[in-house]
Amino acid sequence: MMRVLVTGGAGFIGRKLIARLLKDGQVGGTAISKITCFDVVAAQGLPADERLEIVTGDLSSPTQVGILVGKGQDAIWHLASAVSGECEQDFDLGYRVNLTGTLNVLDAARRAGNVPKMIFTSSVAAFGGPLPDPIPDSQILTPQTSYGAQKAACELFVADYSRKGMIDGRSLRLPTIVVRPGRPNAAASSFASSIVREPLAGEQVVCPVAPEAKMYSLSPRRVVDALIHAITIPSEEIGQVRSLTLPGLTYSQAEMMAALERVTSKKVVDRVEWKADPFVQKIVSGWPTTFTTPRAEKLGFERDSSLEEMIQAHIDDELGGSWAK
Repeated sequence: MMRVLVTGGAGFIGRKLIARLLKDGQVGGTAISKITCFDVVAAQGLPADERLEIVTGDLSSPTQVGILVGKGQDAIWHLASAVSGECEQDFDLGYRVNLTGTLNVLDAARRAGNVPKMIFTSSVAAFGGPLPDPIPDSQILTPQTSYGAQKAACELFVADYSRKGMIDGRSLRLPTIVVRPGRPNAAASSFASSIVREPLAGEQVVCPVAPEAKMYSLSPRRVVDALIHAITIPSEEIGQVRSLTLPGLTYSQAEMMAALERVTSKKVVDRVEWKADPFVQKIVSGWPTTFTTPRAEKLGFERDSSLEEMIQAHIDDELGGSWAK
């Protein structure tokens, strides 16, 4: 039987992951006996299930995290994170949550002593500066944002704790997730979902970057698939290098709008207004957009087949199969 912890479980990916785990009831053939959802706020909208425990608390508190992880979970999905825009505007918040919080989880897992499998959600924002095109997995990390620096540092800690046999860790560098449900958040990449999500809901929206601005993305469906798949891969197949860049799609915002028109109509696309925001553009312009991901693909991770698939997945999963005409 498997005991599971999901930090950041109240977030949209956390909720989707937990709902999928409850539905499947197992991971890699091992039945799930308990899932603990941990976040700073109580998770809403999850299925009522006797296997599910919802705990609220502060990731930056070593005492709270120690009690939580000290229960000896077999699998930990560490999704909790302050987002990119927040980290750039509030230096202390980013390091308290993203760096100290991750160290608290790692140290608590070490003290528990049962060597859990742990998935850490890193980001392609860990890359930065002068970069080759495309970027290989082996590229040295030189992030150009505080958020990217925090993710890069945590990748090193996950690898070191794994090398010492304290955890069996895997860091997944996530692309921008599109299309995110809900409302816009403080992430600099929030617009990438808004310019699809809001028009589909019949709302006007502003795109703060130029039409030619590129993005490297993956749908929520594929991210949840990747998070679960990552736990099932034998440690020896991961090897010494514990970080993987997930396969994604590279596209411009103009290309996304063209795909949105093909799936829906020009009327939907006309709900997008282009108005540059220098703060957002500066952050986004520092993000890499083209990658080679042979290691991840060899290990069985998959990208979306097209932008149309990403859009249709949102329509089917979040809008009941229809949109505002």
